[in-house]
Amino acid sequence: MSTQTSVPYSLRELTLYFLKLGTIGFGGPVALVGYMHRDLVEKHKWITEDDYREGLALSQLAPGPLAAQLGIYIGYVHYRLLGATLTGLAFVLPSFIMVLALGMIYVHFQGISWMQTVFYSIGAAVIGIIAISAYKLTKKTIGRDYSLWFIYITSAATTVLTEQENLLLFIGGGIFYWLVKFSYRHMKQAASATPFLLSLVLQANAGPASPSGRLLDILLFFTKAGAFVFGSGLAIVPFMYGGVVKDFAWLNEQQFMDAVAVAMITPGPVVITVGFIGFLAAGYSGAFVAAFATFFPCYLFTVLPAPYFKKYGKRPGIKAFVDGITAAAIGAIAGAVIVLGQRSIYDVPTVIICLAVIAILLFAKKVQEPLIIVLAAGTGLLIKAYA
Repeated sequence: MSTQTSVPYSLRELTLYFLKLGTIGFGGPVALVGYMHRDLVEKHKWITEDDYREGLALSQLAPGPLAAQLGIYIGYVHYRLLGATLTGLAFVLPSFIMVLALGMIYVHFQGISWMQTVFYSIGAAVIGIIAISAYKLTKKTIGRDYSLWFIYITSAATTVLTEQENLLLFIGGGIFYWLVKFSYRHMKQAASATPFLLSLVLQANAGPASPSGRLLDILLFFTKAGAFVFGSGLAIVPFMYGGVVKDFAWLNEQQFMDAVAVAMITPGPVVITVGFIGFLAAGYSGAFVAAFATFFPCYLFTVLPAPYFKKYGKRPGIKAFVDGITAAAIGAIAGAVIVLGQRSIYDVPTVIICLAVIAILLFAKKVQEPLIIVLAAGTGLLIKAYA
């Protein structure tokens, strides 16, 4: 990690850059980390290639939204905790303000039929987007590794059957893959771990346990969510569905799909949808508590290991454990496509919209997701006009 000697930029300049990126940075986590490389490494040469790669590797290994963690790490490179804090806030704050404003509009207008129609079509588009994301993540991460496929399929099936994520299964996947991949001496232990992994499928996640108030429930639930966002920002979707809709009943199923759609049409990290959910669940206080609880763990998972990551982060055992957790997370995303699709894809127009979105994302790779959401909204209005 670089020292503060001859820093080619000021903390103010870096903070303003992330404020701008958080305001206009569309395209999802892969696009956002690409913008950072283009602007900070290639164009301005503020960050070295080595520092960027180390930050990207840490962001991929640790739980948390990829782009937000990389931004926090980049802030840490030359300006340590102050830099990490300011860049993280600058990156997240614009999209948080946007989803909060959209939450206010949504609550005010949700009884109007045109808004219901718009979200009816957007919900189908979101399923298409999540399906393609799950496909790409599966293709990139799982490959031909049979052990990862076992973890992936187990997690996907669990999500479909229980309609919620099982966090213990994530940990079990990491342990199982470490035993299989890292040590041939422990192959018998890996075999004995298989019943343990399968037994986790039978364990439901703990439901609402705090009787002392909704804000405390929100704090505890979203802290747990922020600590287990492996694989992609979308990995939080099936976890949140199980808690927000099924366990706590803060939102109904349509409201939850609308919350995911809001995340798709705003810049910045997809995980910022927690602000929208928190607002619907408990107003302004709920929005702030949910956002803080989700992003603070990822902040800690970035700044705490940062000084030691160069030395220990590339160890095969650590990577194997994280690969197993990631396979389980991606499996949960794939399972969530089925669970959520059953609620959003239920007639001919929604089927057509979903299939059209999948086709667009497969064959027109330069089309960005916010544009797709806007087109889906327009389609909903046309359906209403000619119905």
